[in-house]
Amino acid sequence: MKIRRILATAVAVAVTTPAVALSVTPAFADTKPDTRPAAQTPAKPTVKELEKALAEAEKAHDAAVLAERAAYDAVEAAVSDTAPLTVAAKAARKAADDAAAAKTTADEAVTEAQAALDELGEDDDKATAEKTLADAKTAAATAATTATTTEAEAKAALKLATDAKVAAFTALAKAQNATKEALAAVTAAEAALERAKKEEEENPGGGDGCLDEPGLTTVVKGLPSKVTAGTATTFSVRVTNGTDKHLDQVITYAGVHATDKSGAKDIAKYLKLTWSTAASPKWQAVDDDHYIDDAIGALKPGEKADVRLRLDVDAKTPAGQGLTFIAGDYLNEDGTCGLTPDAAVNEFDIEAAPAKPSPKPTPKPSTSTTAPAAGSGVTPQGSGTSVPATTTSSTLAATGSSDATTQLALASGAAVALGAGAMFLVRRRKTGADA
Repeated sequence: MKIRRILATAVAVAVTTPAVALSVTPAFADTKPDTRPAAQTPAKPTVKELEKALAEAEKAHDAAVLAERAAYDAVEAAVSDTAPLTVAAKAARKAADDAAAAKTTADEAVTEAQAALDELGEDDDKATAEKTLADAKTAAATAATTATTTEAEAKAALKLATDAKVAAFTALAKAQNATKEALAAVTAAEAALERAKKEEEENPGGGDGCLDEPGLTTVVKGLPSKVTAGTATTFSVRVTNGTDKHLDQVITYAGVHATDKSGAKDIAKYLKLTWSTAASPKWQAVDDDHYIDDAIGALKPGEKADVRLRLDVDAKTPAGQGLTFIAGDYLNEDGTCGLTPDAAVNEFDIEAAPAKPSPKPTPKPSTSTTAPAAGSGVTPQGSGTSVPATTTSSTLAATGSSDATTQLALASGAAVALGAGAMFLVRRRKTGADA
């Protein structure tokens, strides 16, 4: 049993290391925290050290929440009608429109002056009319130059305002990702601390235990980044004996942890792992200690073994985030043992099950032979069709849509798609904290 406790500590170290290194700044840092296991496992951490790591992870998460909140405020400021760049863009557009109108008036003056000159007879004094036409053409040329210049300025001002909105949405998307990564680190640190405390209770005096074996590796394949409540996902883990020695018994560790979106509620009870292999195709439950004893057996030097895993997500599972921890160990008949120094840590999002559509009432057959009045909203039985409602440009205008919104969506692409979800209340991880 000692080997199991030691392996649990190795997993704790592997998932806690990123939490210690995690830092998020209010400057919306776009560097994601590294959730990969370290190349070499550090010394066995104490419960006190793990508690400190958790505190640091929570502090980093709080900083990420504040950064996200600031990014959200920046988006609101950028899309506001009173934003300085938006005000400047509107003023530049008005100037361009006024210049275009002045150009139209000047062109009409040229046309009128030319017509007046053409109406004069051979004996009429044309000097005045010719001067009027020349002055009109000069004014029209000046108006055309002004119209061209102000139109270019209006387009440039609009681009500046649009770019500022896109930048704000992009920064918000990065801040949201940083918060998500910080929450994952908190979840991992909590799981590591819990397991370490359990180990300390089971083995108060500690012990030398088994040594790290870098040649024994576990690689997860096929685990998606997103799962949905009410579904089952199948993936696999490949265990490789990269050592030069025969391993008599290889055991796989497979654990899963999950929290809701707030990070405060543990929802792992809704997730279940089962396993199977080519030799044992029937799905079997992972034991209470998260170990798979009989899946692999012995491995020769350089030999590999694949274990299939299935993650069942209960239909009642709320939306949140999950983490899987996969590791392995070996135990030889001569009493020697070892374990993977790195745990494969994989993060995934959990989506709630889609809402079931409300049943439509069965229409009762009509016995009336009288045609319905026009505009009554009643469709004659057996002859009418349902016409979907349409949204017109005037309707969009009434609900606040604008050319600027359309241009913003076209210009920003995915960034705006992410930022569109910014109209939400950012919530703290701690239960009861205000958003």
